[in-house]
Amino acid sequence: MSIEVLRPGMLSTVQDLGRTGYAALGVGRSGALDTDALRLGNALLGNAATAAGLEITLHGPTLRFNTRGAFALCGADFIARLDGQTVSGWSAMAAEAGSVLELGHARSGCRAWLALAGGIDSPTVLGSRSTDLNAGLGPLPQALRRGDVLTLGAQASTPRAPSTRWSLDPRPWFALTGHAPLRLLPGRDYAHLDQSSVTALCNVEFRVAAASNRVGVRLNGATLRLTHALECVSEGCVPGVVQLPPSGQPIVLLGEHPVSGGYPRIAQIAAVDLPRLAQASPGSALRFVLIDLDTATRALLARQRARADLESRIHSRLAAT
Repeated sequence: MSIEVLRPGMLSTVQDLGRTGYAALGVGRSGALDTDALRLGNALLGNAATAAGLEITLHGPTLRFNTRGAFALCGADFIARLDGQTVSGWSAMAAEAGSVLELGHARSGCRAWLALAGGIDSPTVLGSRSTDLNAGLGPLPQALRRGDVLTLGAQASTPRAPSTRWSLDPRPWFALTGHAPLRLLPGRDYAHLDQSSVTALCNVEFRVAAASNRVGVRLNGATLRLTHALECVSEGCVPGVVQLPPSGQPIVLLGEHPVSGGYPRIAQIAAVDLPRLAQASPGSALRFVLIDLDTATRALLARQRARADLESRIHSRLAAT
């Protein structure tokens, strides 16, 4: 069972939940940037949450199913056609042998997750099938190319007919960043911002720079300054860290961030909002609001409980069909 890449799209990579436990060796996590989309797409197909699929960025690939299969597209709202017929996201869809799936541009958001029944069954590298573009790491260590053939695992479930299709409501899981401010926790060096920068951080609109990528989101907007220069020791990094380089334009780290860094750390994006940050396309506006750790923890736990409940209900429905 396999799919063939007819056109690769702008940036399409194999991703799962990422590789953990190797940061001390200089190996980053990588993995899907919108983990809600990853997990729910896999759930719709009866896959394990850890199954690998494709992360699609801004403009998607064209793929041919070499055998009968199924797929689910979650995350950003992409134009999608199967054998010329428009298909919707957030639903499990069947594909016959020879069917061609065309993914066009994102109408809203930045990244979608294409889950495939059985998952992409490539060998693991350090416990993960994820592509790390900067490190050139993974069983497929670069973005998709024309002619690539991806082997799929055994399918857990396949939609039987269009009449049996059902879909998820994307609104709890895909909200454009402009709808509400992203939640921030003060970072270690927040106290060193000058007063105008403290005011600007949560009162001025920032824009996502075109130079943003899977390493981090570069922000254009108010120039932020410290009250005095800091000599920072390089320390371990995690997704969501807001660094302030000498330019005064913040950088928010994403999944392919370096495992350590020495820029001042003025804030941390709350983990609950990292999927929303991943959907911020170049040019889109971002605003921030400060919260405390207890508020951030409660919000994350509530979202995890809601997702686990939905995954359980999807599993029960698949078992009943």
